[in-house]
Amino acid sequence: MMAAMATARPAGMFLDLKDDPCEAGPTLGHVSEQPLDRETTMDVAHRRELARRALDGYVSGPAAPIRATARALGKVDSAVAVVLVEGISDQIALETAAVCRGRDLEAERVVIVPIGGAHAIGRFLTRLGPLRTRARLVGLCDLHEAEIFRRGLVTANVGSPRTQADLEDVGFYVCVDDLEDELIRAVGGEGVEALLGSQGDLGSFRSLQSQPAWRGREAEVQMRRFLGSGSRRKLRYARLLAEAAVARDALPRPLDALLNAVACTDLPPTRTTES
Repeated sequence: MMAAMATARPAGMFLDLKDDPCEAGPTLGHVSEQPLDRETTMDVAHRRELARRALDGYVSGPAAPIRATARALGKVDSAVAVVLVEGISDQIALETAAVCRGRDLEAERVVIVPIGGAHAIGRFLTRLGPLRTRARLVGLCDLHEAEIFRRGLVTANVGSPRTQADLEDVGFYVCVDDLEDELIRAVGGEGVEALLGSQGDLGSFRSLQSQPAWRGREAEVQMRRFLGSGSRRKLRYARLLAEAAVARDALPRPLDALLNAVACTDLPPTRTTES
């Protein structure tokens, strides 16, 4: 089972609503025993407050990707491990899971850098190249972007990966099909619906399900569409679903493996084809 929660929160992380966000309970991010349609009595102000709290400590808005990347890059010079991820939702999910497991990534000098999309991987590998002699470089990507990551790693002489297994050998893990898909499967359809209800979003989800383009589709597919239909929603539920997954001891394998890969305080530097 998961470790006890650490009392300290890494800088840049969210401020939580109670001592342990990963314990079962009716507060933010957790399934309650209340009916799933409770958002019919949840006023707009309360829903907005829940949304705001879910993103406490994280930048949002049109400039969020640039600001989040700059904030992370400001910490890499003293890092012993640097984690390259496609976007802020990946960063939030990993940092949330770490906190829920009692980890303090800042104290461990593990920095998660959202690079602003898979196509930026080559540029960031080049920029961070000098760090590879003293820090571990790892990453996370979606299945459809794995080939872009693979080519970037080969070009930067970070091993010579050809397969997904090879990517893992050099510390890069692949979500199938993407982060949201992994988290939805980990939490389960009923768990996701209960979570949507706890945040006042179940009615909106039901509306999507009734649309002709989505009516009759698998619930998991509908959920992926719903979670990805707005940038703030995607970020909020990256945190909420990661909390729920850890609470169920069901963190998706790519996230679990990556966090384990940077768990050692004496990490070896990243291997290159020249070393």
